[in-house]
Amino acid sequence: MTDFLDQLNHVITLYNDYVGGYLLLALLLPTGIFFAFKLRFLHIRKFRHALSVVAGKYSKKGDEGDINHFKALTTALSATVGTGNIVGVALAIYLGGPGAIFWMWITGFFGMMLKLVECTLALKYRKFNSDGTVSGGPMYYMEYGLKDKLGKHAKTLAVIFAAAAVLCSLGTGNMAQSNSMTDVLYTSYGTPHIWTGLIIAALVLLIVVGGLKRIAEVTSRLVPFMAVVYFLAAILVIILNFDKIGSSFYLIFHDAFTGTAATGGFVGSAFILTLTMGVRRGLFSNEAGQGSAPMAHAAAKTPYPLREGMVASLEPFIDTIFICTLTAMVIIMTGAWESGVAGVGMTVIAFEAGLAKINLGYLAPHIIAMGLLLFAFSTIISWSYYGSRAANYLFGEKAIKPYYYLYALFVFFGAIWGLDLVWSFVDMVITFMTIPNLIAILLLTPVIQKEVRDYFGTDQWKS
Repeated sequence: MTDFLDQLNHVITLYNDYVGGYLLLALLLPTGIFFAFKLRFLHIRKFRHALSVVAGKYSKKGDEGDINHFKALTTALSATVGTGNIVGVALAIYLGGPGAIFWMWITGFFGMMLKLVECTLALKYRKFNSDGTVSGGPMYYMEYGLKDKLGKHAKTLAVIFAAAAVLCSLGTGNMAQSNSMTDVLYTSYGTPHIWTGLIIAALVLLIVVGGLKRIAEVTSRLVPFMAVVYFLAAILVIILNFDKIGSSFYLIFHDAFTGTAATGGFVGSAFILTLTMGVRRGLFSNEAGQGSAPMAHAAAKTPYPLREGMVASLEPFIDTIFICTLTAMVIIMTGAWESGVAGVGMTVIAFEAGLAKINLGYLAPHIIAMGLLLFAFSTIISWSYYGSRAANYLFGEKAIKPYYYLYALFVFFGAIWGLDLVWSFVDMVITFMTIPNLIAILLLTPVIQKEVRDYFGTDQWKS
């Protein structure tokens, strides 16, 4: 069995290194840049409007949908704020050096525009089910929005995306999260992987059968709580190492274009690896362009698609530009990036070193464990919704319950499989979703331009 998994990891790694990674570089950032200029950096110009929408300023009773703007945002955020913010950042630095963080920022900045576009389209082409609930996402704007351009091939593209979304739900939102949860519990407390995996799988199954409304209720409480302790600890470490802020930022910007020489336990990184790791981990962190978040935002209560698109644009800012930066600064400022330790271990070392200045280093494993457990668990339950929407699209409502059991099984697999295989699988299946989605939103450029004109060109946005 071990030999088979090693061979599987080798094949997947070859795809990631020579096919998937370059396809992402060729499509992801260029598409974000294209829309940023095409829509004149709308995500920046109307940033305050997006905040007002989230705050409920424009919400009205009777608006069609399942959940309000805030819950749509927290549901989508709970799927993106997860392992990528703690383990993903550490892996990006471990493989690509400090310069990888610069490319994570770039991915996040232009990812704001990608989120705006894909979530606007999801609202425009969403469908209401017989029970009053909403179904939406890239498969719907592919099938119905591209029908005139692609004919019968529009449905084919939608099916490909939905199948990829099911696979990705088992990897991105599932195995990567449970793997990190079991890793941190084993590292911090010696808890066996198999028992942690069984417990997590059982808890996930209990929650996901309640559907999106229960998921939204859970995540709207978990997201703010899980953020506070981790944020405060990270900010405290940064304050305690305030004199290293300048040199840390210099290292990020300098190494972004030159790669990083070997130093300490860091083996060195060439520019192309720095760039690739930054983009990959940035995409894993905020999922902009991947097509996952539109499935949650499609359920928002609003008659104006662009309004929810503006809300969605806040996600990469919160997730990548803010939260990931906190983790990165802690790791770089404390010198933990030179430790040669991969994954969550690097983050633990960083917090231990930072908090040791006030004799609180012993708290680091507990803070990381708590933060990672809450981040990852909320991501798992939110991604179950994305996968169930895709399964429903492919096979109908009868497929949802079997999908949930399969999903719980992969939670367990992620807990017991090795770190390298899990993350290789994640990087591979992300490309299966992202590439069809980016092609679709590019083809739908005229539609999104019309939505912007209709909304901001009239008084719609004020009502």
